[in-house]
Amino acid sequence: MDARDLATFEAVARLGGMGRAARELNTVQSNVTQRVRRLEETLGVSLFERSRAGARLTPAGQRLMPYATRVGALLDEAGRAARDDGAPRGTLTVGSLETTAALRLSPLLASYVRAHPGVDVVLRTGTTAEMVERVLSRDLEGAFVCGPVVHPQLVSVPSFAEELAFLTAPTESSLTSALKHPDLRLVILRAGCSYRQRLEELLARRGVVGLRRLEFGTLEAILGAVAAGLGVTLLPRTLIGPAWRGGSVRAHRLPASESRVQTVFVRRRDMLPSSALLAFQKHVTRGDAK
Repeated sequence: MDARDLATFEAVARLGGMGRAARELNTVQSNVTQRVRRLEETLGVSLFERSRAGARLTPAGQRLMPYATRVGALLDEAGRAARDDGAPRGTLTVGSLETTAALRLSPLLASYVRAHPGVDVVLRTGTTAEMVERVLSRDLEGAFVCGPVVHPQLVSVPSFAEELAFLTAPTESSLTSALKHPDLRLVILRAGCSYRQRLEELLARRGVVGLRRLEFGTLEAILGAVAAGLGVTLLPRTLIGPAWRGGSVRAHRLPASESRVQTVFVRRRDMLPSSALLAFQKHVTRGDAK
């Protein structure tokens, strides 16, 4: 089985057609078709259902796809390792929770780039579940997520400590009164958000379950909805400082056992960290990580 055949198969599967794969691979369609057919003959199975609309994976193709993706990622990693002479350079792609990016990373990224001008940093944001999945699939070299994270394929390093606060409209004098509201709703980010899960657990311990949800895509929208009295949420206290100090929302303190949360940096255990990543982790550790 040839690695180039697998790479061609992966491109066809991802793009949904021989022609589209040929354009991405900068070759002619006949070469793509030949490589796919050779791979099918080697394996003794049909990998695609071909039609005028394109190429769709067969069950055998679906089983092969994760391995083709993994081989491609390993070859890319091998090339980077061979070229890595210990000097931080090239592209560093990391992920982060939106809250961590807003609270912690801007000054750290700015000083890191100044210290290592040969590195181009790409930052992706999302939920803890999304970031962990992208690290596992090798799309990211590492990511800041809400801890704890226990996974046999991941290394997890504590990075930042945050204090969570329960947020309500400014008219709610206490957490107890807020939870008695007859039309209480959760104002949250999409599924996979770790703070969303903690909020639901916090309320369940107080006997509040089965609440309706309002999902928003940005932190600004969440704060605006809470300020308007549409519901309650849970966020790092530092992040919402200007909002609660300005009186647009009310921040209710929680017991330390419920409010303390650790942000951790995760990376694949079997993936050799690049010099750029090692320098980044050292830079963050020397920064304001507590």
